[in-house]
Amino acid sequence: MLRIHQLFFLNVLGLFIAALLIASLMSYFTLKSMIIHDSEERLIENINLLEPLITSTNDFDRFVAQASGKTFLRVTIIAENGEVIAESDADKETMENHSGRIEVMHALTEPYGVAVRYSNTVKTDFIYVAHKVTTPERVFFIRLAMSLDSVMDHFYILWIQLVGAFSVLIVIALAIAYTISKKARYDILQITHYLDQVSAKNYRAVLKPEYFREFLQISIMLKNLVKKLHNRDKQKRKHTAKLRLINKQQNDILSAISHEFKNPIAAIMGYAETLHDDLNLNPKIREKFLDKILSNTHRVTMMLDRLALSVKLENNDLSIKPSSFDLSEVCHDSISILQAKYPERSIRYNGTSRTVFADKTMIELILTNLIDNALKYSEEEVSVTLTEHSLRVSDKGIGIAPTELDKITSKFYRVQKNRWDNSMGLGLSIVSYILKLHDTLLQIESTPGVGSTFSFTLDSLIEKKGTGKK
Repeated sequence: MLRIHQLFFLNVLGLFIAALLIASLMSYFTLKSMIIHDSEERLIENINLLEPLITSTNDFDRFVAQASGKTFLRVTIIAENGEVIAESDADKETMENHSGRIEVMHALTEPYGVAVRYSNTVKTDFIYVAHKVTTPERVFFIRLAMSLDSVMDHFYILWIQLVGAFSVLIVIALAIAYTISKKARYDILQITHYLDQVSAKNYRAVLKPEYFREFLQISIMLKNLVKKLHNRDKQKRKHTAKLRLINKQQNDILSAISHEFKNPIAAIMGYAETLHDDLNLNPKIREKFLDKILSNTHRVTMMLDRLALSVKLENNDLSIKPSSFDLSEVCHDSISILQAKYPERSIRYNGTSRTVFADKTMIELILTNLIDNALKYSEEEVSVTLTEHSLRVSDKGIGIAPTELDKITSKFYRVQKNRWDNSMGLGLSIVSYILKLHDTLLQIESTPGVGSTFSFTLDSLIEKKGTGKK
């Protein structure tokens, strides 16, 4: 398979050779026609010059001899009946009657009769021009002839000169084409070298075509493409790192889930085996064991519910069903539930009645998660504050480091990873997602060793009154 610069050069060569052949043929026939036409015009001019002279002489033989010597043409005088009266280049006695010659016949009806034919008398091709001359005494024809060989000799000389000049131009054009081909080859080599560098992931390789604007445009497009490839490669590396991180997180999640489910299930199995093996167990102890089984079963159920809710949030399968309700009442209900779960802890509420338009069940889930999270990571009092524009849950616990604030709402993320405490790190992730469904955001303020405050604004919950949003 030929290279592009070779194809270019061969195509240019073929084009010029074809052009030379066509031009040669066209010039051949055109020049031949032009020279014959010019010869005819020359013969007519000479006839016009000789006509006044021939009408004033009676010695035609002497006249044709002198005219032929001066014009270098064959001169013939023909009578009206076709008899040759005088001839410069042959013996008139041996010549046939010329009344049937084409040029003579044409001269009867036209000013000049013209013919190109072979002469049997002189044995060569001639251009003949005949003209009818009428005098008071007689009517005759004067005919001039020019050898076609001499005409064609001039033609061939001119044509060869033209072809030679055109050939020189072709050689020059081919030299220019070869130079252009060489420059094209250089630019192509630059591009192929650049592509080799890019294939080796050298995205900083330099591409500078020097001669052709088209290659410059290609280089610009290639650079843009390489830039995109470079960005995609970076994204691919980031994605690969992200997948590795996700894989690690999934392993951590599986460990966390395994650990979380292991404890309550082990407790359920232990209490159930004891009840099964000892049918005479004290009723009070039996009742206590059954309470423990129910408590751990409820614990497993809550963990499964959180996992199911997290999957729904991840797949965008969760929709909200807004309604008007008093947020203060939801706060009291959530505090009551968690106070019963943590009877030894103190949960303080500050706030007044505040009507909002939102999904009541989800807002209750948010409050429960925030308060439960505060109770898990602090040993002191937890406060819930409801104002006209916001709801805040504050604790005096371990706090969150600044580097972890952006990660705290991620799934399965916990501040103290060595503490499970019935937590899989889903609470704040669920809270953040539900708040986004309500067009508000979870805001976190924390100081390590001092405590944390989790809050969200209520303005969007007021503005959506009378509308529903999924």
